[in-house]
Parts: sequence; structure tokens; C-alpha cells
Amino acid sequence: MARTDEALRGRRERRQLPDEVAGYVREQIMSGRMRPGDFLRMEPIAEAVGVSITPVREGLLTLRSEGFVTLVPRRGFQVAEFTRQDVRDLFWAQGQLAGELAARTAKVATPELLERLESINAATVEAAAAGDTQGVGDLGHAFHREINLAANSDRLARLLAGVVKHLPNQFYASLEAHVEDTRSQHIEILDALRTRNPRRVRTIMQAHLVDSADHVIAMLEQAGLWVES
Repeated sequence: MARTDEALRGRRERRQLPDEVAGYVREQIMSGRMRPGDFLRMEPIAEAVGVSITPVREGLLTLRSEGFVTLVPRRGFQVAEFTRQDVRDLFWAQGQLAGELAARTAKVATPELLERLESINAATVEAAAAGDTQGVGDLGHAFHREINLAANSDRLARLLAGVVKHLPNQFYASLEAHVEDTRSQHIEILDALRTRNPRRVRTIMQAHLVDSADHVIAMLEQAGLWVES
């Protein structure tokens, strides 16, 4: 049994390493430190993440499938172009998926779920008053996660998670902490869930996410992702 547990743990760790590499490179691209057109050297990435070359290559292949990098024959991996429209498309896709999940949750929302969401909103107000930006961001994640899981639609939730990971967590934390309408929109979402109104909660959730695109674009511009010619 011990050997089986060790083997399972080893397989999980092997899967996690490429994910860590992919997350690190996404962060570098989104911060402007790795720019479109740059060729990526595996050795510095391996050193930065603390892994061998094999998970670096696997992580870069994952990013290739996501469109973040391209593989140029005999030259290696190159950072792909990432446009403002790409950002808008990501948030549009999130809005569609999250809106549907919220609508499904509205049909089955329990008093316990509503109580948890109310507690999260109350904690968010306290964190904001204390200037706890990271705490506000984490609570925003928790609010949406509760709704997504309550929909009992695992495949759809996984699709949403696949879209969400295209942007580093720092951007979502910043959105929850700094977009002025976030807390009021969360209250509206909660009210729509309480009244079991799928159509209304879908509309609010879609707007909540789609409207975030311009804020993220502004952050990426400030980070230097796009340099105007």
C-alpha cells in the first residue's frame, strides 16, 4: 500500500511540475517580462521554477496548446502575440460559462449556500475597510467558486476553470479589490440567487465579468505588454 501511495504521489507531482512551469511563464508574459517574439530558453526557466528541463518542455507545450507560445522548427518556443481582443474574448467566454453556472445554481440554491455567500460578502467589506487587497481578491474567488460548485455541473465548471487560468491570479485579485462595482454586483447576484431568478443572475454575472476586460487591459498596458509603435 505504501508503494502504491508513493507512486500516486509521484504521478501527481509529475503532473504538477509542468503546470507550475506554465503558470510561471504565463506570469512572465502577462507582466511584460517575456514579450511577443521572444524566444524562450529552457534552462533559465528550469532554474527559476526549480525543475528539470523535461517539465519545462511539457509546460511550454501546454502553453502552445493555449496559444501563448509557438514552436518554431529548429529554433524553439517563441512567445506568441497576445492582443487586447484576446483579453476581451477571454472575459466574454468566462461570462458565458459563469453566467450559465449561476443560472443553474439559482434553480437549486439552498439556504446554506446563501448564508455562505452572505458571509463572504460581509468578510469582503471588512477586508476592504482594512485595506487587505489580497484578502479581498481571495474572497472574490471564494464567492464565485461557491456559485460554480453549487451548479452541480462539473464539466462546465472545468471548462470555465480552463479559461480562467489563461490569466494569472494577480489580475483577478486586482479586479475584485479595485473595480468599484464589484461588491454591489456581488450583492445583486446574491439577491437574484435568493429569488431563484436564473435569467437575472445570468445577465448580472455576464456583465460582471465582461465589464472587467477593460480594467485588465489597462493593467496589462501599464505592465508594458503592448508597446505602441
